[in-house]
Amino acid sequence: MVLVAQVTTRVSIPVIAAGGIACGRQMAAALALGAAGVQIGTRFALTQESSAHPDFKQRCIEAGADATLAVLKKLLPMRMLENPFREKLRDAESRGATGEELLAMLGEGRPRQGMFAGDLEEGVLEIGQVAGMIDDLPSCAEVIERLVEEYREARASLPDLGPTGTDSS
Repeated sequence: MVLVAQVTTRVSIPVIAAGGIACGRQMAAALALGAAGVQIGTRFALTQESSAHPDFKQRCIEAGADATLAVLKKLLPMRMLENPFREKLRDAESRGATGEELLAMLGEGRPRQGMFAGDLEEGVLEIGQVAGMIDDLPSCAEVIERLVEEYREARASLPDLGPTGTDSS
């Protein structure tokens, strides 16, 4: 929310908001902050059509609101669900591991190992924080229908403050 508001006031190009958007209310908020559009990742990763492994999808929809943690801040920050591999990364970061060491721990293909191969122990279980609010695996069409309906409801629920910024009712 803060970054979208900051960026949209400082640039003259269209801004696409990403991160933390899984419902129409969040989409409406991003657009109200000046975004020209939104990028939605986690919500579409957790759909019937997604190529993510079924075990990974199930783990995500069972995740609570605090199930993800930002790691790999020296490389490319990402949010991951808790598993033994994430704890190894966290321990390495806590002891001051270099970016090179962290990259070596990741190795080749570990992100695919978790999300697409379903290795819930040693794979990277990368998913957004909004996974904590997702509890189903609908089709992509259903997600789009919900987004549009929730967006419309969010817009309709806002008070009409009129041109002076005061409630006109």
